[in-house]
Amino acid sequence: MQQLEKFAALGLSQRTLDALIEKGFEEPTAIQRECIPLLLKEQTDVVGQAQTGTGKTAAFGLPILEIVDSSVRQVQALILSPTRELALQVSEEIDSLQGDRNISILPVYGGASMETQLRRLRSGVQVVVGTPGRVIDHINRKTLDLSSVKFVVLDEADEMLNMGFIEEVEEILQNTPSEKRMLLFSATMPKPILSLAETFMKDYRLVKVEEAQRVPSQTDQLFYEIRESDKTEALCRIIDYAPDFYGLVFCRTKMQSDEVGRQLIERGYNAEVIHGDLAQKQRELILHKLREKRITIVVATDVAARGIDVQDLTHVVNYNIPQNPDTYIHRIGRTGRAGKMGTAVTFVTPSEMRRFTYIRRMVKSEIRQEKIVSAKQVVEAKRLRLTDSIIRVVEQQEEHEDFIPVARQILDQRNAVNVVAAVLAHTYGSSLDVGQYSPIEAFEPEKPRSRKERSSSRSRNDERYDRYEEQQNYDRRRHSDFDSDSVRLFIAKGRNAGMTKRMLVDYIMDRARVGNREVNDVEVHEDFSFVTAPAYAAKLILQAFSEVSSEGKPMVTKARPDNPSGKYLTGYRTSRRSREDEPARRPYEEDRYRGERGRDEYKRPGAPKPSFARSTSKGNSKRRSGKKGR
Repeated sequence: MQQLEKFAALGLSQRTLDALIEKGFEEPTAIQRECIPLLLKEQTDVVGQAQTGTGKTAAFGLPILEIVDSSVRQVQALILSPTRELALQVSEEIDSLQGDRNISILPVYGGASMETQLRRLRSGVQVVVGTPGRVIDHINRKTLDLSSVKFVVLDEADEMLNMGFIEEVEEILQNTPSEKRMLLFSATMPKPILSLAETFMKDYRLVKVEEAQRVPSQTDQLFYEIRESDKTEALCRIIDYAPDFYGLVFCRTKMQSDEVGRQLIERGYNAEVIHGDLAQKQRELILHKLREKRITIVVATDVAARGIDVQDLTHVVNYNIPQNPDTYIHRIGRTGRAGKMGTAVTFVTPSEMRRFTYIRRMVKSEIRQEKIVSAKQVVEAKRLRLTDSIIRVVEQQEEHEDFIPVARQILDQRNAVNVVAAVLAHTYGSSLDVGQYSPIEAFEPEKPRSRKERSSSRSRNDERYDRYEEQQNYDRRRHSDFDSDSVRLFIAKGRNAGMTKRMLVDYIMDRARVGNREVNDVEVHEDFSFVTAPAYAAKLILQAFSEVSSEGKPMVTKARPDNPSGKYLTGYRTSRRSREDEPARRPYEEDRYRGERGRDEYKRPGAPKPSFARSTSKGNSKRRSGKKGR
């Protein structure tokens, strides 16, 4: 209680203290002790120099929640973040701190549904957390009114500078009232950041927090660049190669946690899954089994893993890269404790390298790239451990004296080497068979490219997309018969199960071992989905999902023709609006976006402009008003 009195001494109300109790806060961090009184009592602007993970979200979030008036349905606080992941993380964190208040907090960033953001803005929100590009889009559309803003926060200002957002930030600030409070956080203080503070901030106070030890020094941090479809195979190799794997595997969604856990259990690992759908008793039972080492692997989401505190974990595996540096540090902090070494492993797909580079830079510790060990190396490591364990058992004669007469009888009739080999094969099965591991295509570290090479690559990508679109003939085939060698498949999962197009394709690829280009024409609806695959790939998919679910039928079946002519119209969108509400279709295996500016459309000849990235040009403005453009 005395620790909560330290928060109360900062000027926070009882409502806020109750929310902090519920969140499990104990003592304010250094940046919170310095900033909260300045923002609540002294009514001054603040420039804070602090690293990620020092608690700065609460340092500015708590005063905002104290000052914002929930009865006024206007934007009173604007928080700018350099990436969509940070924007989402900050909005969720502030929302979790408001307790019983009724303050509406909206994250706005590129790639999310513009219609949803417009609907929320029209209904009235008090706090907006967004990336600069998408905030400018809303300002130009006249859908974001900043005239009533009391707070403007620039989070990770140096990263916004590195990503080229300073001009956008200046444009946004020019649309805010002069009478406002500003808070700027930056890990470093380069001249452009100080110039920005001097231009738009009054007599600000500089708060500098000494950098604390962020990452456990006993944690060996590795990452592997790998395709999405190879992750489970790589995870199995890491588990088998380690002498005594005892760790956590972090996944992004509940559905993915279930799928990864299922695959591990099917391959014979002592694994369990924890996520938000489990009852508290189930969670406690799984954690009890983990602490007693009756299971050695737990697959979990970030939210479900918050209560996991188990000693002596050897590994933490990031099956998906964390959303931000804070989450990365929080994850890997569960290993490398009490003077014991731990290993933190992160799987990174090629399209995620840019985001992961940002995390590496913010964490400021060595995360080295490694190659996945080969199947032969894994089997050799298992063979050596098996030999050592058998020798240890042989040396403990008192534990197997009852079997000596049996052993003598067998050895009198059979060759000793053949006897031992037969016993081992019977006991350990195919554990030393290299064929149990599927091949993984290795990635070579990508070398930095010049501007000329990047431009040439973009041209090749445009050509690649044209070839892709020509091959798929997507628009031509929307309402016509499918090719005779193509099969339309029905999947009994949709958006209500957390599915997105990318997730559905990855799910099918992982389970059926088919390629990305073999899963086409993806349709995701509320309770079901559709995909098209070549006949040979469809056969593999149907076989992989042939198990009958709890509902009494397989998850994947052939789609049923909706009319005698055999045209597969089921699941197709027929309205123009539904097509426009959806983000631009991805032409490549992984998502690629440009600097979180909220303009995620792909620049290719004849590409339709997504509705969430409408241009503010004169011609488009006339078209929206019903006038003919140029």
